Parts: sequence; C-alpha cells; structure tokens
Amino acid sequence: MPQRIALIIPTLDQSGAEKQFTLLATHLSKADFSCRVLALTRGGPYEKILQEHGIEVRVLNKRWKFDPWAYSRLRRELIEFDPDIVHTWLFAANTYGRLAARAVPRAKVVVSERCVDSWKAGWQTFLDQRLIARTDQLIGNSRSVVAFYRQLGIPESKLGCIPNGIELPVIEPVSLASKETWRSAQGIPKESFVVGYVGRLAPQKAIQDLIWAIETLRQIRPQSHLYIAGDGPERGRLERLVHAVHADAHVHFAGHVNKTVEIYRHIDAFCLPSRFEGMSNSLLEAMAWGVPCLASAIPANAELIENARSGLLFNAGDAVGLMQGLRRFIDEPELRHQLGQQARQRVSSEFTIPQMVDRWESVYRSLTAVNG
Repeated sequence: MPQRIALIIPTLDQSGAEKQFTLLATHLSKADFSCRVLALTRGGPYEKILQEHGIEVRVLNKRWKFDPWAYSRLRRELIEFDPDIVHTWLFAANTYGRLAARAVPRAKVVVSERCVDSWKAGWQTFLDQRLIARTDQLIGNSRSVVAFYRQLGIPESKLGCIPNGIELPVIEPVSLASKETWRSAQGIPKESFVVGYVGRLAPQKAIQDLIWAIETLRQIRPQSHLYIAGDGPERGRLERLVHAVHADAHVHFAGHVNKTVEIYRHIDAFCLPSRFEGMSNSLLEAMAWGVPCLASAIPANAELIENARSGLLFNAGDAVGLMQGLRRFIDEPELRHQLGQQARQRVSSEFTIPQMVDRWESVYRSLTAVNG
C-alpha cells in the first residue's frame, strides 16, 4: 500500500520553493507514495500542474498570520487523510503543519527550509525553536541553510541536506537570425552583450548592484545590456534608479516571464548578485543551459559554482568586482564557453530531478521504517 504524504505549503505561486515542491510531488513514485497537497492561503499556477498529475489539492484560505479557522481546517484535513508523513514547506506551513500534526500522532513530520532565513523576527525564531520537539527531520536545500538551523539549536540527528533538482534541457545551436529576432523583440540592439537576471525582485537579490555594475561597464564596453526577468516589491524602486542614472536604453525590465527557455537560449551571461539565498533555481537553470554565470560568493552560490571552473564568484555587495567579472566575460569568449560547459556538467552530475526525488523518497522510507 502506498505511503500517504501530506505536502503543506503556504501558496502555489510561481516561485522557487513552490517549483521544487511541485517537481517533488509530480515525480514521486506513484506505486510507493500517495500525495495530497494542502495550500494554506491560496492556490496559484502550480495548482493546475499538480491536478494534471492526478494530485488532489486542497486550498484552506488562510487570511491572517494567526488564523484559527485555517488551523482548524488543516487539522481536519490531516485527520481525514491520515498521512504517514506530514511534509511542510516555508515558515507559515512549517508552523501550522507541525502544530496540526499533533492530530495524527503516528505521522512523522518533515520540515523543508529553503533559505538562510536571517530575515526572521524574534517571535519566528522562537517558534522554530519551540517546535523542534515536533520535528522528525529538518531538511535544507543547501549546506548553508543546514548550518543556519544548526545554530538555532536543531539537533544534528534531525538535520539533512537535499539540493534542488532541475531538468537538464536539450541544447540546440541558436542561429544568428533567432538571436537577432529575440533581441529585436526585447528592444535590444543585435550586437549587444546581454547579461540576464531571472528571479524575484526583492531586496536580498541586490539587483541595484547589478544595475550599477552595468552602468559602470558600459562606459568602457558600450555593448553591455542588462535583461531583468521577474517581478516583486523592488521593481518600482529599481526602475526609478535606472531612469535616474539615464540607463533606460540598456537596462530592460521584462516583468514576469512564464517561459524562461528563450531567455537562457539567447543571453550571453547570467548574474545573481544576492546577499543571501537557499539554493537558487534560476542559477541552476542558467548553468543547466550552459550559460556562463557570475554570482555573489555567498555560501549557497559557492555550493553550485566552483570559482573559475564552473562560473565566476565575486564578493557580495562589491559592484566593482561584479563589473570586472562581467568585463571578463565580454573580453574572454573562450573563458565564457569553458565555464558554461563546466556549469552544465556540474548540474548533470549533482542536481537533477531524479537525484532530488530519490533523496526525498529515502527520507520518507527511513522515517516510516522507524515508525513501523
């Protein structure tokens, strides 16, 4: 009989954690595992994907940070489903899920942490620590995330690391005509060197550093252009910054892009200047496409990129170092090619979807074996 897995997450919005959540749910062995997805607040783009794979999705319509009615609905869902594993993702679900799991005493509780959550307020950290006793396993998606929660007092026996997984795309040569057509559609001159960023526009992503680097770089390499795909709370401020420094002609805001394939196929380099991360899906995707990558040397990025082998690293917050890395990409095409090839090889050897799913299935099996 398949083991029952209750997967709990705040929303099914189109973001990094939700993507990995959906990849796991849709790739688990149907012979061995039966899933039900519980979204605390709302559904979203990934809801349809889950349903197309035959996975039941229940949306609990949580309205406030502390919503007793949503908690009660979650508790009833768990009693009715009677899971072997309660697997929670992100802070709200990690809190509600661990509390509600008391209604199913035999269920094992697995917590997914996706980032070095230095943003957490004192009350959030307090809850994390108080709920350690209700946690059977806490799994980070990078060693740096695991280290962060180790410092909060999570016992070593409860900690584990499962990196993100990504599909390795089939790469076909991009014709000059295709490249020029894509650039024309984005308002980018055909002879430009295009640096791409894909992701949420949030303060920790430090996109202003990338804008300043491009603004500086174009003084000596005028072909430099920046293509930003994504949306978020920082977008308005970043657009005003670009306008203030008269960079509108070479910094391009695309907004949210559903299909990022064409971006990775047509940009010349990818940059991730974040101040903190868990494990970046967009960086993994760029590497999988063989795009040369430049990223801040925070621990999570350094777990993906071996400096000067599968990409380049610079010190977070160092806009000059960022600019110098981009200049190397422009001036050294052979280096770009080598780094892109090595990046793709690194992803194919360590960060595929089957590897990620196998690791999660092993966690589930080990916990239920103990339970049995």
